[in-house]
Amino acid sequence: MIGSYTTGQTFWEQASFAEPSRPEWAGLSESETIRRAQRGDADAFERIYRAHCRRIYALCLRMAGNSTEAEDLTQEAFLTVLRKIQTFRGESAFSTWLHRIAVNLVLMRFRKKSLPEASQENFEESDGNRCGRREEVGAPDLQLAGSIDRLNLERAIKQLPPSHKLVVELHDIQGYKHKEIAQIMDWSIGNSKAQLHRARRRLRELLQESLHLEWVPPMPGRQVPLSGKCA
Repeated sequence: MIGSYTTGQTFWEQASFAEPSRPEWAGLSESETIRRAQRGDADAFERIYRAHCRRIYALCLRMAGNSTEAEDLTQEAFLTVLRKIQTFRGESAFSTWLHRIAVNLVLMRFRKKSLPEASQENFEESDGNRCGRREEVGAPDLQLAGSIDRLNLERAIKQLPPSHKLVVELHDIQGYKHKEIAQIMDWSIGNSKAQLHRARRRLRELLQESLHLEWVPPMPGRQVPLSGKCA
C-alpha cells in the first residue's frame, strides 16, 4: 500500500485511514509491532507507517519546500524502511533510526539537484574557535519564542542552510533532544547544540531584516497634507 494512491486521494487522506482491524493491535507495543514487521507482517508495517508518516512528511516538507516533493520523499523513506527494517537492532529509538533514513534521502536529493549546500563550517564543531563571553547553546530562546508572527518565521526558516533547517525542525518543532538529533545527523551532542545556536542567531537576523523592510519611511522633503485637499 505504501506509495499507492486511489484517484483523487491525497497523501493525508491515505495516511489517516483507520489501522487494520485486527483484535491483537489493541495494546500492542511498538517493539512487538516492529518485530512482526521484520517477520514480514504487512499489517504491522502499515501500522508503523501510520504512526510515523506525519512527522517524516513534516521534515521532508520543511526541506523540500513543496508538498509534491515532500510526498515523494516520504514514500521513498518508508520504502527504504521496508527494505531495511531487518537491520534495525534497537540500539536507538525506532523514530531516530527512521528520521536518519529520511534525512539521508533529503540530503541526497539536494546533492542530485546541485543545490547550494551549507559550508563545511556548518557541519563541524566550533568549540575550539569560540572566544570571549561563553554562551549557553541549545537552551530555550526566550527572545525568539512567541515574539514574531508565524508567517515571518516560516519565511526566515526557508532561507536557512540545510543543516540549520534540519536542526530547527527536529529540535524546536518536533521536540527531539540533542542526544537524539546527534544520532539522526551523525553529529556530537555539542555540535547539535552549536548548530541550533547558529540557526537561531541567523533567524533573529533574518527576522530583524524583514521587520526593517516592512517599515518604509516617508520620502525626504515630502509632507502628507493634513486636510483633504491636495497641495
